[in-house]
Amino acid sequence: MVSKRRKDMALLAARAGRYREYAPPPALWRHFSRLWSHTLNDGPAGTVAIVPDGYCDLLWIDGRLEVAGPDRIAAFPVIRPGATVIGARFAPGAAASWLKTPLSALVGLSVPLADIGRTDTSEFEARLRDCPEPAAVMLFGRLLEEAARNEEEPARDAAMIFAAADSGRPTSGLSGKLGMSERQLRRRCHHHFGYGAKTLERIRRFQRFLDLCRRMDAMPLARIALEAGFADQAHMTRDVAELSTLTPAIILDQLGMREGSG
Repeated sequence: MVSKRRKDMALLAARAGRYREYAPPPALWRHFSRLWSHTLNDGPAGTVAIVPDGYCDLLWIDGRLEVAGPDRIAAFPVIRPGATVIGARFAPGAAASWLKTPLSALVGLSVPLADIGRTDTSEFEARLRDCPEPAAVMLFGRLLEEAARNEEEPARDAAMIFAAADSGRPTSGLSGKLGMSERQLRRRCHHHFGYGAKTLERIRRFQRFLDLCRRMDAMPLARIALEAGFADQAHMTRDVAELSTLTPAIILDQLGMREGSG
């Protein structure tokens, strides 16, 4: 259980340094939702909270490629101050095929890509090590484009499941629309997201809460709860604490400070 001191000190990853997102090139649209880079602040290391979002990411960090599996709750990785992490966020339904691994095996884990067994990992890493950091994001994208040529199309049913959870629509009726049983739907969710549809719904609702905090820092928390899709403010407070270890008020303050500081 996370201590109260850790909870009070935790800083959302988006606030811990300079985070940037990039649209992937057209050749990667089917496989990746975003490319991104994150340079942490210099100085004493603080407790950084990486909160669940329903995605799986491929990372370039400390000279090697890693897979950051989907999370159920916040993770608190130890990353050296000043480090730059480059990442690619898999599109819904793409990661399990790309990694040849069901995402249920990667929940809450960060695993070297070499351990998963992709044959192009060593060459990928060698080329990135020889690249100056400012150009590494572009090279990372180009290497992914090369690898994507031999990849299968992402699973369409996974994209539909994710879209339903992301929009706030209940996923309970999806099995009929997809022509599968509830048991098959559950297996598909665990294969492509690491957990069931209800957990994915909960995580995407939490992400809607974060988005509202970024855009509407003057909105009362009770209104944010309803706009995000929680039953009420108490429901929001419980879910936010369980998923992030932080209170809604602390998150609103952190994201509001981020917007205010530019």
